[in-house]
Amino acid sequence: MRILFLTNNKISYELYNWIKTKENEDVTLFEDRINIDFVRNFKPDIIISYNYKYIVKKEVIDYMKNKIVNLHISLLPCNKGASPNLWSFLEDTPKGVTIHLLDEGLDTGDILFQKKIYFDESKETLKSSYIKLHQEIQKLFKENWNKIKSDNLVPIPQVGAGSKHFIKDSNNIMSLIDSWDITILELKEIYKKSKGDL
Repeated sequence: MRILFLTNNKISYELYNWIKTKENEDVTLFEDRINIDFVRNFKPDIIISYNYKYIVKKEVIDYMKNKIVNLHISLLPCNKGASPNLWSFLEDTPKGVTIHLLDEGLDTGDILFQKKIYFDESKETLKSSYIKLHQEIQKLFKENWNKIKSDNLVPIPQVGAGSKHFIKDSNNIMSLIDSWDITILELKEIYKKSKGDL
């Protein structure tokens, strides 16, 4: 199988390297913006998008016919877009990971697999929770890789509007803290103070 693996984050490399070890999988890591000409020439059987910063254009999505899978570290439809880990704590939404089909919206595609994750906010830090979510989504992907690459799955539409955030929203919050090693409880307290809620 010919696989195009889109990413812009080194935390994704472990999963890319795992796929490389699988027999009969020809996987290529790609970190630039893709376009329809590139995809037509490359001829992937499937595209995996994991921490990829570029928007995939409609013509590429249409060409691939539901063969673009996105990995997102939130329990969709909650926390679409940037910094889902951060916002799941600040807005007290369910935490988890989602593997879904890519569509034209921002993390709005039909769901293939999800897993809810629980955290002890008094012990967990922003950094440790981020790492844990990536470990969990990679584990979920590995457990279901054979199903993902087959055509036997029945995707489930997302229910409810959920929430979404952009990089500028996250940057405003991150400017208030000194380190990713801050506990979740400390993070929430700083956020409340910044809004004048305390």
